[in-house]
Amino acid sequence: MENLQQNDHGDGSFKLWSSCRRKIIDTMRCSGGMSRHRKTVKSPVAEGIKTAVLECRSGKLVTLMKMPESSPDEKSVMLKEAVKRLQGGGDGDVLRGAKEVRALAKGDSEARTNFGLLGAIPPLVAMLDSGDLDSQISALYALLNLGIGNDLNKSAIVEAGAVHKMLDLIESQSDGSPDSDLTAAVIANFLGLSALDSNKSIIGSSGAVSFLIKTLTSLIEAHTNSQVIHDSLRALYNLSILPTNVLAMIEVNGFVPLLLTTIGGESEISERILEILTNIVSTPKGRRAVSNVDDAFTILVDVLCWMDSPNCQEKVTYILMVMAYKSNGDHQAMIEAGIMSSLLELTLLGSTLAQKRSSRTLEILRINKGKQVSKNIGEGTGATISAPLCGSSYKTKSVDSLSGFSNTNAVKHLVEQSLQNNMRKIVKRANLRQEFVSLAHLKPSVALYSSSKSLPF
Repeated sequence: MENLQQNDHGDGSFKLWSSCRRKIIDTMRCSGGMSRHRKTVKSPVAEGIKTAVLECRSGKLVTLMKMPESSPDEKSVMLKEAVKRLQGGGDGDVLRGAKEVRALAKGDSEARTNFGLLGAIPPLVAMLDSGDLDSQISALYALLNLGIGNDLNKSAIVEAGAVHKMLDLIESQSDGSPDSDLTAAVIANFLGLSALDSNKSIIGSSGAVSFLIKTLTSLIEAHTNSQVIHDSLRALYNLSILPTNVLAMIEVNGFVPLLLTTIGGESEISERILEILTNIVSTPKGRRAVSNVDDAFTILVDVLCWMDSPNCQEKVTYILMVMAYKSNGDHQAMIEAGIMSSLLELTLLGSTLAQKRSSRTLEILRINKGKQVSKNIGEGTGATISAPLCGSSYKTKSVDSLSGFSNTNAVKHLVEQSLQNNMRKIVKRANLRQEFVSLAHLKPSVALYSSSKSLPF
């Protein structure tokens, strides 16, 4: 009884059961007990118990007993009907089915899985061969939604031949300029499909890289359609994770220069470009392609000086660190671009990751510079450094004079040169004469640049 009372949650179930039990006991007492032997006639006791139990049943249980054994799943019916239209309907039904798949799969991961199992992917891929633009775009977005977060569907879409069919769609445009909505849908699909590792090599070897770069170039030059630019860059980043795809990218004429010259505009676009460059410099040919671009290191150092985004700074320091470690021949170009003062500043003011990478790059350059000086001394060529550590190319210091600096003087020397480098860049951009930028003119104005990217005294 205590347990029953504890389980009563205020819904009257305990009181109901007590009332029912009393009715059963009263019925048995009035009838003189139940017979131990089975009888073919109805026992009044049994009839009384049955009546009492039926009266005591809860309303919920009675409702459940009256419901049919099973109710149809409306969602499953909708999925099956959509696939049925895709597989066997007329042209109008197929288009309607594609739109239904697109809508039902958009925000429902279970529906995506079920559509894949029901066989929706092959007829959608086949729709790409139709001559109707509306049907093609509807099929592309249906495939895009089916692949969201579903690796099995992404693999099935590629295996069904969607990659080559999408490229054929672009090439089949009679006037040579693909429909913008069609292009956006194809690029969005390449972005989604390239996220799966097993698809990267198939897409990279299909000609999709050239299409993505060509579209990216035209959009950047036209300064239009920012979303498609982002999708193209993200798709190229996914593909660049595979080294063989990096080779295909750098073989496209003008791609690496395009990436470098586009840095510095919109922060998010610059960050995506730097993500691609981090993968490009992971290969020897990629590093060589970056080195061959005029002012490549000047552009990267400018990012450190003028862009405050920690993500951009971290990616640039990674690129420079890899270039310094793997490509000894680029050290002089890096120093002349002013890398030393910028990295020194980041070791003090940058994020934790930027500080570590900057320190590592400075160490690599310092060790290499020390080896070069030792070699010059051994050969009797004189102990001079061709370019100062902060990147200034018009002043030289002997090793003895540099080694005699105190720590305070060394930092002050680097700060002064950092100021000069920044002012020279400003003057160069303003097309002014360089003689206006002497240190004598800078000293009275140091306070004006206390918030700049230069180190404080």
